[in-house]
Amino acid sequence: MLLSLHIQNYAIIENLEINFSKGLNIITGETGAGKSIVMGALGLILGERTDSSILLKQDKKCFIEGVFRVDGKKNVVSFLKENDLFSEDDLVLRREINANGKSRGFINDTPATLQQLKQLASLLVDLHRQFDALELGEAAFQRDVIDALANNDAVLVTYRTIFFQWLLAKQQLKDLQDQKINFNKELGYHQFLFDELTEAAFKDNELEEAEASLKILAHAEEIKSVLTKANNDLVESEQPLVPLLKQIVQQFRNYQSFHPALAEITDRLQSAQIELLDISGEIESLNNSINYDAEKIELINERLAIGYKLLKKHGVQTTGQLLIIQQELEEKLQAVLNIEEAIEAKENEAHQLFTKANEIANNISDNRRRCIAPFEKNVNGLLSQIGMPNALIKVKISITDLNETGMDAIEFLFDGNKSNRFEPLRKVASGGELSRLMLCIKSLVAEKIDLPTLIFDEIDTGISGEAAKQVGMIMKNLSEQRQVICITHQPQIAGKANTHFFVYKEIVQEAVKTNMRILNNDERIQAIAQMLSGEKPTAAALENAKEMVGN
Repeated sequence: MLLSLHIQNYAIIENLEINFSKGLNIITGETGAGKSIVMGALGLILGERTDSSILLKQDKKCFIEGVFRVDGKKNVVSFLKENDLFSEDDLVLRREINANGKSRGFINDTPATLQQLKQLASLLVDLHRQFDALELGEAAFQRDVIDALANNDAVLVTYRTIFFQWLLAKQQLKDLQDQKINFNKELGYHQFLFDELTEAAFKDNELEEAEASLKILAHAEEIKSVLTKANNDLVESEQPLVPLLKQIVQQFRNYQSFHPALAEITDRLQSAQIELLDISGEIESLNNSINYDAEKIELINERLAIGYKLLKKHGVQTTGQLLIIQQELEEKLQAVLNIEEAIEAKENEAHQLFTKANEIANNISDNRRRCIAPFEKNVNGLLSQIGMPNALIKVKISITDLNETGMDAIEFLFDGNKSNRFEPLRKVASGGELSRLMLCIKSLVAEKIDLPTLIFDEIDTGISGEAAKQVGMIMKNLSEQRQVICITHQPQIAGKANTHFFVYKEIVQEAVKTNMRILNNDERIQAIAQMLSGEKPTAAALENAKEMVGN
């Protein structure tokens, strides 16, 4: 509830602090006294836009602060946590407007954006002006009213979870089907390329090794000639190098004791002789392994021809790269097989989600339909009480495709003259009719949901007498469970107040200022009597006012 509102330097308000109470708070005063100015100031801390023209004194900033009792409201606490704002029992919303028109918002002394103020304010205050009743003609508001009366809140949360899962599954299914179409377009070509590589059956590095083998086979005779000559020079010629080194080693050994350097040279010569002997053996082995093989050369050339063709076709350089392409093609072909399974699985998932969503949507629809007749009866009864005996409301509900709110299109139809010609509410109801209709509906919905503080700004225009009395009774009933603040010109409504505020103008230092105070019982009787009969109320008006206040 709104505990207090502090206003400084706003319009014709220099400094005003209002302490509201529980129950029904009524604000009265003469036309032009500044009642709506107070509501305008309240609107600023609720996130409405403004400029420097609202400053009373242009050299000072405008300051508006509202203190709210939260009482642990879950949605308010959640908002504060989500926005990293300090949470406590009392919540302070403040707005400051500088002379240059720039404004700053604060939530519990923490700077806040205008959007944050709006979001939080919507959880704290329902500010209802005559033109605000236009939202009654909106389909979303009408559906929310029916869902509140049908106790659909919890089931709608469950339904929306399933519904959006179904939408996601549908999109994923479409993506898979599109992917399958693309796969099928290229399936034949990919299969041909894969078969071609599979038939070639290359091993890793096969082409590179084949090229090396071909070079050896192509020059086998020349290589064998060189190897034979080298081996002959080392061990088999008239003066072979290895035996010669062996003789030198023997000669040096005979004299190595005479000179210390000869021993080292002898060892080195012996090592060289052993190494050359080993090399000679490898040369002989290599020579024996190399033979010209025309048939093998032909086979290698055929293999290389296939390989070169595939390398050029796929634009790569090595056997390994060809094998990678073969693996990728195999994966694409396998994906075609896998996607069939994936599509089938996703179709089953989407069907199950649709079935579940459809089942829950039917339950939601049943709940809505059950509450429509009582809703129409109650609203029409209230309309009659508040001076609209010929007005009737009717709820039209029709089946639609599944959407995030279920499977119903809900529309409020209105007949203002019992003509039995019902038209959409938004097209035929006047502003005054919409305002009173909104009051009737909110009084019904208030029993079902936790509405915040309700503020009504002169929505009783155009009614009087018994109708005004009934509006007052509706507001009084509303105020038993929540705080209601109402600006009114109707004495029948003012008489229902728990706290009665009077707005007036006064001259302070030759300037007109708006002020506001709480009336005591006698002052209330006087103010209501003046509302009944004028500035100088009659005895009958005073007696009537006493009765209104007493009741």
